[in-house]
Amino acid sequence: MSRRSFVKSAAAAAVLTTASPQVLMAETKEVMPQRALGRTGEKVSAIGLGGYHIGKQADEAESITIIRRAIDRGITFMDNCWDYNGGSSEVRMGKALRDGYRQKVFLMTKIDGRTKEAAARQIDESLRRLQTEHIDLMQFHEVIRLEDPDRIFATGGAIEAMLEARQAGKIRYIGFTGHKDPFVHLRMLETAAAHKFRFDAVQMPLNVMDAHFRSFEQQVLPQLLADEIGVLGMKSMGDPLILESKTVTPIECLHYALNLPISTVITGIDSLKILDQALEAAHAFTPMSKEAVASLLARTAAAAATGRFELFKTGSRYDGTAHNPHWLG
Repeated sequence: MSRRSFVKSAAAAAVLTTASPQVLMAETKEVMPQRALGRTGEKVSAIGLGGYHIGKQADEAESITIIRRAIDRGITFMDNCWDYNGGSSEVRMGKALRDGYRQKVFLMTKIDGRTKEAAARQIDESLRRLQTEHIDLMQFHEVIRLEDPDRIFATGGAIEAMLEARQAGKIRYIGFTGHKDPFVHLRMLETAAAHKFRFDAVQMPLNVMDAHFRSFEQQVLPQLLADEIGVLGMKSMGDPLILESKTVTPIECLHYALNLPISTVITGIDSLKILDQALEAAHAFTPMSKEAVASLLARTAAAAATGRFELFKTGSRYDGTAHNPHWLG
């Protein structure tokens, strides 16, 4: 990366960091910070529990314990997806949310279907697995191809199923996710606008290396903030490729993401130890100075330059719908 590019990256991060300082502060060090979810009027925990890793935990009972412990300690945002671990992630979360826990959380899951028929089927399957009458936020998963927006908003496309599900009270808010390229996110937003639709939330990678390479932070985040769309950060540690670079610690990764003006940082939690780490990061967080942000970006610049620690952008390893195209319908 050239010095000019680095300076531009650091400056952009500093501007975003200071854009909305009120969303960054915790009420106390003992209470999980709550942040606004765009224009919805909802508040969600600054840390969100990732659904994929819950399904990877070997012991189902332990995964249920992790979910409930997280809720008991203030994490209200629950992430999941129709395709995670063959549906077992949703099944486990559904079991964990029994006994009054469902009322304590903001529940999000995602679907892969691009046609109305496939999307409607997956919405209903997710409702059954999660054992709930409604899902707070339903998102189109893995919008990673340039044609995905066209398919979703086409006549007979998945947006029709989403709108009908919202009308029926099955879902409350609509969003989309993706991890490949900021250009695809921008095209999805443009396509939605052309159809006079505005998303409630958008999920994307936001981390210390994204700031240097195909940056969602620089290219997409400003537009979401301008449109008052809730911003869901993911892959703060690159699952966990960024940690393999040996340039940053887990707490530094979480603090960088928390420092951005976003609604929640979704992080994978597959053990009580990792849960404690996420909670420590949230409770210890205070807004970073411009100098601290610049120092962290300088430390990660060389490792981030080619995207080798963000393989979800540069390869197909993380593209579940590419490996299973029948999920799209």
